[in-house]
Amino acid sequence: MSQDALIERTRATLAELLPHEVEVEDIELEGPQIVLYTKQLDVFLSGADILRQISERVRRRVVVRTDPASLIDPKEAEKLIREMIPAEGEINQLFFERETGQVTIEAGSPGAVIGRGGSVLKALKRKIGWVPTVVRTPPIPSKTVEEVRIHLRNYFDDRQSFLRKVGNRLAREPLPEKLWGRATALGGFREVGRSACLLTTQNSKVLIDCGIDPGSDRTPFFNAPELLPLDSLDAVVVTHAHLDHCGLVPVLLKYGYKGPIYCTAPTRDLMTLMLLDAIKVVNQEARKGLYDSGNVRDLVTRTIPLRWGETTDIAPDIRLTMHNAGHILGSSICHFHLGQGDHNIAFTGDMKYERTWLFDPANVRFPRLDTLVIESTYGGARNIQPSRQQATDEFCAYASSVLGRGGKLLVPVFAVGRSQEMMLVLEQGMREGQVPKVPVYLDGMIFEATAIHTAYPEYLNSQLRTQIFQEGDNPFLSDIFRRVDSPTMRSEVLDSNEPCVVLATSGMMSGGPVMEYFRAWAPNRTNALLFVGYQAEGTFGRRLQRGLTEASFVDSGKPASVPIRLEIATVEGFSGHSDRNQLMNYVRNLDPRPRQILVNHGEESRAVDLATSLHRRFGIGAQAPLNLEAVRFL
Repeated sequence: MSQDALIERTRATLAELLPHEVEVEDIELEGPQIVLYTKQLDVFLSGADILRQISERVRRRVVVRTDPASLIDPKEAEKLIREMIPAEGEINQLFFERETGQVTIEAGSPGAVIGRGGSVLKALKRKIGWVPTVVRTPPIPSKTVEEVRIHLRNYFDDRQSFLRKVGNRLAREPLPEKLWGRATALGGFREVGRSACLLTTQNSKVLIDCGIDPGSDRTPFFNAPELLPLDSLDAVVVTHAHLDHCGLVPVLLKYGYKGPIYCTAPTRDLMTLMLLDAIKVVNQEARKGLYDSGNVRDLVTRTIPLRWGETTDIAPDIRLTMHNAGHILGSSICHFHLGQGDHNIAFTGDMKYERTWLFDPANVRFPRLDTLVIESTYGGARNIQPSRQQATDEFCAYASSVLGRGGKLLVPVFAVGRSQEMMLVLEQGMREGQVPKVPVYLDGMIFEATAIHTAYPEYLNSQLRTQIFQEGDNPFLSDIFRRVDSPTMRSEVLDSNEPCVVLATSGMMSGGPVMEYFRAWAPNRTNALLFVGYQAEGTFGRRLQRGLTEASFVDSGKPASVPIRLEIATVEGFSGHSDRNQLMNYVRNLDPRPRQILVNHGEESRAVDLATSLHRRFGIGAQAPLNLEAVRFL
């Protein structure tokens, strides 16, 4: 449906559903939604569910805003907001955007601001005319969250212009021929790293993920003819914020992609943090980067955040719904609805089908499901991991042993996900006496990533949400944690003779501050290095697991070597990836169960093994495509 046709259809629907005295001054297409501007906001908030009826008729998300010409003065609106919202809402800041008639309320307790069933927010909207949006004030201040919000306010006009272009492109007429669809593997198939897959119909092209390879300089197959030119893409969808899934999205923007990026809000913020840190690492190593901070800012402007369970048009014949993947904060299983229900395909991204210290298990229920694309990081027949509780007990026992002998324990972690789980395990272990109480130093992006976690409690499991926001017990704020915020402090930790625990990035020891601790502590047998996450082929971490006895470095421009005498161990069970049993159980419990399964994100033997086993166990057509293969499903 063209832009004009969609607007006319909306006008006709409004004429049919609204009372004659109600006027809608303007209708705009803004990204995947239709925006109605009116001076009579009360009619739409009357409880008659008019917006839902309009949305169902026009088959688009519909929002209503007050006509900017009729908005009351922001100072008067602020006074009313502070009078109407109870003190327990803990209002921090207010931001008014006259062009959209929106006011963003940053509050310590969003629930109190919203009220039961949205009662406070609805009453507020009627009173002030401005449309309120509530965001949480992070319990731990996050520089990234603050900068993202400031950027979106400063570039408001640019973003509005961009969203209108997206809305116009979405409204183009699809071709009349019968719908066909296929998925093309552009990276991350029969391997771990550089994840990228192109979903194509005759009308649309959507790229799911665009990541780096942590063990090499390989990129997705950007030169594949299906992908080019980049401005022919309708959308880029990011499943989660690990760099092997999002690390090259700015490159797409740099070389011609002009469209939107869809992900959850925490994924947007974590992705921003990870990408900017990657630029910093490249600069420190005097290497030439593939993108710069300007490309990352552009990414923030173009990102359209979605909530789990919210269905959104992202192309003329493709609708997207995101669901919990249980992997890291905001990680999503992306469910694509093609045509008029002609085909439904879900990409798990990285997923965990087990309740963890941070997250609920991955979602298994979908309205429809024909094809599943599932990861296989631990998909081999022997890839069975201990339970979370077994892993916790083993970790605490090992940490206690190392600290008890006066050693220092170095734990390489991913800044996002694994580090927060280790913080929770150590906090509880030290509080309950399972682990000697010593300082736990956080180096790298860990503290900032943790702050972002506290900004989005709705994405954490219910137990942790209750502990933090109802019981007032935030384990991330424990006094055992010390942020390493300068080279001077890092030197003090390195030189200290006292036992301690250090959580440091990067998780696969491919760079970052973890390498400084390793170099300093590796010659001492009293110390220990404990892996709690997957080590990809080609990484330094994998080489250490295989028994490397000496490490080579460059020190002050000269080659140097360090003997590796510290104890090296691995505790399985903390992975954010499902093991073999969890993967099989996930497919067993899917509702509905798909007719076809494509396996990706795993070493070749594991991907093939999982595909074969899924076919044998469930009688479902399953395969592990090679990179550059295309699988047609319509």
